[in-house]
Amino acid sequence: MLRWLFITFLAVAFAHRLDVDQGDRHCFFEDLQTQDRMTVTYEVGGSTHSGSLDIDFFVVGPGKVQVFKSLGEPQGTWSVTAPSPGRYTYCFSNEAGSGRKTVSFNVHGVMHIDDEEQMAPVEREIRNLASGLQMVKDEQSYLVVRERVHRDTCESTNSRVKWWAIVQIILLLGVCGWNVHYLKSWFEVKRVL
Repeated sequence: MLRWLFITFLAVAFAHRLDVDQGDRHCFFEDLQTQDRMTVTYEVGGSTHSGSLDIDFFVVGPGKVQVFKSLGEPQGTWSVTAPSPGRYTYCFSNEAGSGRKTVSFNVHGVMHIDDEEQMAPVEREIRNLASGLQMVKDEQSYLVVRERVHRDTCESTNSRVKWWAIVQIILLLGVCGWNVHYLKSWFEVKRVL
């Protein structure tokens, strides 16, 4: 009677991206058993309302009990080791925010196995490597979101600089035209009748 060890990774780590309109709420759920572990990491990567990269995040556990709540944060991580079996629902809400928000999030978990002593050393190392790989994937998705935010900021700044330069050129040409006309009027011969 070999029992599987302490951890079996849900090797399927989900990287999601969703748009949350103003006044909307998007919820997802996972069914966990006792001692299963679930982690949700999220980051707001864009918004139609400039400067407002915040989202409300909350988790409801079995029995509709609120387990976690984070209001107005642009990024966050929530992790739980399930004390009891049941459905854990996590939601992203833009009900109090303004504009449309783009949220990127990852969900991954670990299933609890009772007997750790029966695990082979190779299996233990594989699980440690899988854990390290998951951390690298999470960091990479975080960097992708940060790059998107910085690129959007640079493109917005570039657009503003371009339009300001065009306005300055138009003003400069207008002032030059007015100066030429004004100086020309000084050298015109005026006849007296």
